[in-house]
Amino acid sequence: QVRLVESGGGSVQTGGSLRLSCTASEYSGRFSTMGWFRQVQGEAREAIGGIFDGRTSAHYADNIKGRFTISQDSAKNTVYLQMDNLKPEDTAIYYCAAASRPWYSVRRLDPTTYDYWGQGTQVTVSS
Repeated sequence: QVRLVESGGGSVQTGGSLRLSCTASEYSGRFSTMGWFRQVQGEAREAIGGIFDGRTSAHYADNIKGRFTISQDSAKNTVYLQMDNLKPEDTAIYYCAAASRPWYSVRRLDPTTYDYWGQGTQVTVSS
C-alpha cells in the first residue's frame, strides 16, 4: 500500500517559521505530482500548491504566494513546505498529497486530481 506521512507541525508564535515534510512509504516508484493542502475545522480543504516531479518550482494558490515555499527531493519521494512569517490565520491541519496520473493531466490546486493523502499535521499560530 501507499501511504504519505507528514511531519514537522507544531505551535509557533506570529512571525515564526515551520518546515513540514512529507514522505511516501511502501512505494518504490515516482509520483508525477506532490502537493500541499490545509483545512480548518468545518471548512473546505484549501489548496496551497503543487509541484511536478523533477521540477524546481511549484504552482501556488493566489492567496498563498510569498510566504510559503514548496520544494522536493524526488529521489526520496519527499516534499517539503517551508512556511515563513506565519500568521494566526494559517492555523489549520496541513495535508500532503500525491498524484500518479501523468503530470500534464494534473490540476495542481484541485484536490480531486490527487490519488493519495497523508493523515495531516496540525499547525497552530498564536499571537
